[in-house]
Amino acid sequence: MKVTMFHFMPYRDLPDSFPDKLHSAWIDAPWWQYGDANKVTDVYNWSIDELMLAAKLGFDGVGTNEHHQNPYGFMCNPNLFGAILAKMTRDQGLDQVALLQLGATISSCPPIRLAEEYAVLDCLSGGRLIAGLPTGLGADVSISNGITPMEHRERWREGIDLMLKAWTAKEFFAWNGKYTQLPKVNLWPRPVQDPHPPVLIPGAASSSTWDYCHERNFPYAYLSYFGGKSSENVMDRFWERAAAKGKDANPYRAAFLQIVGVAETDRKAEEEFGKHVEYFYHKLLHQPLGYIAPPGNADYKSLLNVLTAGKKLLTISDFTTDLKPLKAKDMIEREFVVVGSPATVRDKLTAIAKRLNVGHLMVALQFGSLSHAGAKKNIELFAREVLPHLQKLWEDQPWENHWWPKKLRKRPARQREMATA
Repeated sequence: MKVTMFHFMPYRDLPDSFPDKLHSAWIDAPWWQYGDANKVTDVYNWSIDELMLAAKLGFDGVGTNEHHQNPYGFMCNPNLFGAILAKMTRDQGLDQVALLQLGATISSCPPIRLAEEYAVLDCLSGGRLIAGLPTGLGADVSISNGITPMEHRERWREGIDLMLKAWTAKEFFAWNGKYTQLPKVNLWPRPVQDPHPPVLIPGAASSSTWDYCHERNFPYAYLSYFGGKSSENVMDRFWERAAAKGKDANPYRAAFLQIVGVAETDRKAEEEFGKHVEYFYHKLLHQPLGYIAPPGNADYKSLLNVLTAGKKLLTISDFTTDLKPLKAKDMIEREFVVVGSPATVRDKLTAIAKRLNVGHLMVALQFGSLSHAGAKKNIELFAREVLPHLQKLWEDQPWENHWWPKKLRKRPARQREMATA
């Protein structure tokens, strides 16, 4: 299994009273009341250091993402951070680490601009980019960037088509799309990877996204914030759709995101991470459904799937009014987060990966208000006691990972030695 250290890059110093009476932590949290640019200087530098620490300790990839106008994750252009990581990992001899841009939202920026930036990252890293192309949350796409919700998915699909053609065309071409018109396309630079970097599609519980992945042979990353148990019905449906589309059950077709905290014992882990779990769910995830998915954001096929599935499909909306009463202990017991001793975390993550049939795992080892020192300890303990065991998963199976940079598919000897130690 390929394991990526993923970073939300959150604001870590919101007051105890937050979110007070705010409608949402997204869009509606006044910077002049809660933000401090000097603290953000530390957050950005700490976050880069934390990702680099993971790279040095044998993780298969480091991951970034894009959000806007909120303290949950203010990595507003992930490619800025991807460029830093591409250069630093190359300079420090960490050229076996993939750059997983989870990534930039193509429906709210010029597709050619994103195609260029991703090509730059692939060149800068020497062919280590994984190009994440999320549909994007309504708060980011429609509210922060002014895209009409009804146009959202159509723009996204057209943007991906333009990007792929710009990367691979062997001739000049004009693009006369519905949302983008260009008289002449001749992209400089082009990616190192041929024909193009692996594409990854992050999403929630949208059946049209699943079908798009299966039709285009792209892997799907399920971004559940409520753990493996809550994701079983979603991923079961994903694999049912795969079979219906004639696709095999190769676990590398799927990725999963999980918040993780590791300490010496289960009790100590709950004590160390409890307040940071509550910070994440009570403060940073305070967002109404109208911001997550404004009317028109989901297409007809996805709406029909949710309505006919009933309670079989779990979405963020089920929790928007129920999170506040929950304490850290409740969320740990419900396995929203995987928190515990190395043995507990190993067992739970292995069980999740097998149950959901996922070959790519993204772990958030800094979350909420967790300090820089706390994040480094978590990363180090995970890398030493958990990571080698997870990386061995699926190695005894015949599946091939077609969706990872070709030069990185064979695990380095250093990682193999750690996994067998």
